[in-house]
This record gives sequence, structure tokens and C-alpha cells, in this order.
Amino acid sequence: MPKDQPQLMPAAHPAAAASGESLPVNAVEVSGLGKVYKGSGRTAAKRALDDVGLEIPRGSLFGLLGPNGAGKSTLINILAGLVTKTEGTAKIWGYDIDRQTRQARAAIGVVPQELNIDPFFTPRELLELQAGLYGVPPRERKTMEILDILGLADKAEAYTRTLSGGMRRRLMVAKAMVHNPPVLVLDEPTAGVDIELRQQLWGRVRDLNALGTTILLTTHYLEEAEELCDEIAIINHGRVIACEPTPTLLRRLDSKELQVHLCQPLERVPEALQPFEPELSGDHLVFRYRTSQSPVADILDALSRSGVRVQDIRTEEADLEDIFLQLTRGAHRQSMGAGVTPSDAPLDKARA
Repeated sequence: MPKDQPQLMPAAHPAAAASGESLPVNAVEVSGLGKVYKGSGRTAAKRALDDVGLEIPRGSLFGLLGPNGAGKSTLINILAGLVTKTEGTAKIWGYDIDRQTRQARAAIGVVPQELNIDPFFTPRELLELQAGLYGVPPRERKTMEILDILGLADKAEAYTRTLSGGMRRRLMVAKAMVHNPPVLVLDEPTAGVDIELRQQLWGRVRDLNALGTTILLTTHYLEEAEELCDEIAIINHGRVIACEPTPTLLRRLDSKELQVHLCQPLERVPEALQPFEPELSGDHLVFRYRTSQSPVADILDALSRSGVRVQDIRTEEADLEDIFLQLTRGAHRQSMGAGVTPSDAPLDKARA
């Protein structure tokens, strides 16, 4: 980050600093959280969250993943005070959302998926209005600093209807920051944004996190979560089925592929290679193995002994998409009564 980057976020949230409180270890704590939407008429009651427990460390960039209808939005709306929970507890920056509602809401900023900005206001006017709604005194507002951090200072007096889609997304982030919350929730921040603008938004998110803001990110782009988040939770059918540091989660699949492109097609697998049970398709051999076994040297030796000429070799690692599919499929089987837990789910690399 450039040295002249504005230092917006303080070391402690103003509420905590004023009372002399120490910083919390976890920015968000959720325990036994449940939500049941009541039925009406012919519609049955629906359980959206079931015994959800999460701890989001202060200063982290935390990812929350899950398929549509998994319960992500319900969880976020409970934290934001927009939905009333059925059971359990939730704390934001150490404040209980039921007993210390005012402080809890002041400690969180939410950037929704929908663009809800008035096209006839300028970015500066929108942030000033938002700050007023949060009761931020004029002398304490940092409108231009926020716009500068998000690369919008030169558009401060332009009508928002003239801004590009990426700028409007950044303006939504700016609106959520006017009351200086230590916790920022980004709900699908790059939905509908092209690759270049997505990369720009990633950079801004990293900058905010480096300034001390704890960020909770929900996304459908698995590459985004893998690139940005240092810890990821996966939620499915209202339950958390995994919550681990990203590198640990990626190690869940002990599988790898070695793809060999041959100079000439083969009619059958050479005898020296048969113990590895490769898949043959014309001039391609695909070896699948467990990373912990590391048989690459043996495979290369067998290739040399078989006398086949190799044009190219490449490997394919497990990625977050593989983990996501494995865990959600396993959880689905369990919910359908198949008795398969996420940890028992097969190491399946097939795409949905």
C-alpha cells in the first residue's frame, strides 16, 4: 500500500476507545444461532439456520460460501439487525445484538448485493446523508478520506448516474463505511462485474483489510474466496459444514492429476505403466494419485522404461471448487438420509 494512503480506520472502534475497553479477540461470534421462518396458509415453516456457530477473528478477511438458499443472507441480515433470530446468540465487536443493540449495529457496516443509490445525488452528498442518518457529527465525518481510499475522490461532485458499474459498487462500500465500523460485510460485492473491475475491487478490499477492518465476504466466485480470504466457512442447508483457514481447507482433497501429452497416440497402456492405472485417450495419459503418496518419480521412471516419447507434462491441483462440491454433496446426501457425512464424502473431482 502506498505510504500516502489515508489511514482511515483507527486501531480501536470509537465506542471501545471511549469506554477504555480492550479490543475483542473475535470481531464476530455466533453460537447456536437458528432461524425458522413461520409458515402461512399452505406454506410450511422453513428452518433457514440450524445451530450455526462461527468465530471471525479481529482483522481477518473471512469468506462465507454456500449455494443459493443455504442461509448466508439470513445470517448476514441477523447480524445487521434486519432479521430476528429464533434462537442462539450473536456478538459483533463484543456487543450482544440483543442486549447491546445500539453498539452492535454501530460496529457493523453492510454492503448489500443490490445497488441502492440515488442517481441524482453526488457521492459526497450521499456519504454526508448516510453519515447524518448514523448520527455522525459533521466535524467527525471523513467523507473525502473514504472516497479517496476507494478511488472516488475525483468523482465526489459527479452525479452517481454518470458513474460506471464498478464505481457504483465502490460507492456502496463507501456508504457502509461512513460511521467507521470495525466490521464490514460485503454481500456478493462483485456480482455482475467484469474481470477487470473485479480485480480493482479485490485491491480495494485488501486495502481496507490492511487498514484494520475485519471483512466478512460472501461470494459465488470460488476463485475470489480462494484469492482473498484467509479463512472460509461453508454453509449448506442452514448448517456450517466446514470452517477452516483457506490452506487447511484446500488440503482436504488429497488428490492430484498428472497429465502427459505424448508425441504419438497409443493403442493401449504400456505394461510398465499399467500398475498406475492411467486413463488413455489417444495421445494423452492421465494419472490420478494421492498427493501424500507422491508417486511422480515412479511414474516418470515408468514412462522412461516404457519407451514412449513425451511432448508435455502438467499437473492439476485440487482447488476450492473441488472442496466446495465435495462438502455440499456430502451434506446433501446426509440431509437426504444417506448417512454420508462431509468428511466421508468421496473424493470426487467431477464438475456439477
